[in-house]
Amino acid sequence: MELISNYTDRTNATYFNNNEDEILDSYSSTIVDVAKKVSRSVVQVSVVKNADKTPQSKQRPNNRPLEANGSGFIISTDGLLITNNHVAGDCEKITITLQDGRTYQPIVVGLDPYTDLAVLKIDAEGLKALSFADSDHLQVGQMAIAVGNPFGFNYTVTAGVVSALGRTLRSETGRMIDNVIQTDAALNPGNSGGPLVNSRGEVIGVNTAIIAMAQGLCFAVSSNLTRYVVGKLVLEGKVKRAFLGIAGQTVNLSERIVSYNKLEVKSGVYVAEKDRYEGVYNTDLFRSDIIVGLNENPIQSVDDLHRLLDENMVGKVVDLAVLRNNIKIRVQVIPGELA
Repeated sequence: MELISNYTDRTNATYFNNNEDEILDSYSSTIVDVAKKVSRSVVQVSVVKNADKTPQSKQRPNNRPLEANGSGFIISTDGLLITNNHVAGDCEKITITLQDGRTYQPIVVGLDPYTDLAVLKIDAEGLKALSFADSDHLQVGQMAIAVGNPFGFNYTVTAGVVSALGRTLRSETGRMIDNVIQTDAALNPGNSGGPLVNSRGEVIGVNTAIIAMAQGLCFAVSSNLTRYVVGKLVLEGKVKRAFLGIAGQTVNLSERIVSYNKLEVKSGVYVAEKDRYEGVYNTDLFRSDIIVGLNENPIQSVDDLHRLLDENMVGKVVDLAVLRNNIKIRVQVIPGELA
């Protein structure tokens, strides 16, 4: 019986090892196929930043311009490509290098610092465009592959999984980017603007940020948000957003105030400053008011306010629920278009 048992164990071990080899080969083959499919569409973005608009300008000798590198990817055969706003914004010069070594100076089609996306265009032939996947159908744990140029190492491929969905990421403007994808596919400086793709080579996100000193905490703007922003930039040159002409901050509310006013929120947006802007009507809104609702939607933070003030709000009468002297009242405002 012992001989049979040992034979059985050895047989099972051989079977499992062969099975693991098949799984590994399948995994490797998928990444190899995706790399071949995607790499040709990925570009290197070399920039010379405007010396007067970079925080590091005072630290550089002779105020020399800052040179940097990022990534991007082709989305149409007529030369449209996507990268990050923090890569392509405020540049004196931008150079796009294709995989075959050809270089071009692009036209800036549009920049959106609020989602950290930029659309450029080059006049080139023989381009291969990447297609977008529906990021609403992503699942945590599915394969995620990043292609880019970290630290100038061109066309580097890293692989991991979708670690989490629905994250938020604060852009350089202070506004939150919604529906951000978290991945553990390794990203480094230079990956910014490159594609995050699925096992079919379809774009699921635009690699945007990492958390320094962390392991495997990388973030990408989702493909659905990217498609929306890119469409607006191509057709209109910008993404319209509404604003109220105020400076606000999130403040906590006491339990007594929440209970007395029967509020759905435990915090609101304190109106610290208010200015007049063309197209904005905010006369009925006072400094020191606390905004707790907008068109029957609860407001408990500045981020809530930003999210609801989209292009559909521009020029429309909006009902605000505010606390004034700790009593909830309603006022009407008309948001203007954010420049």
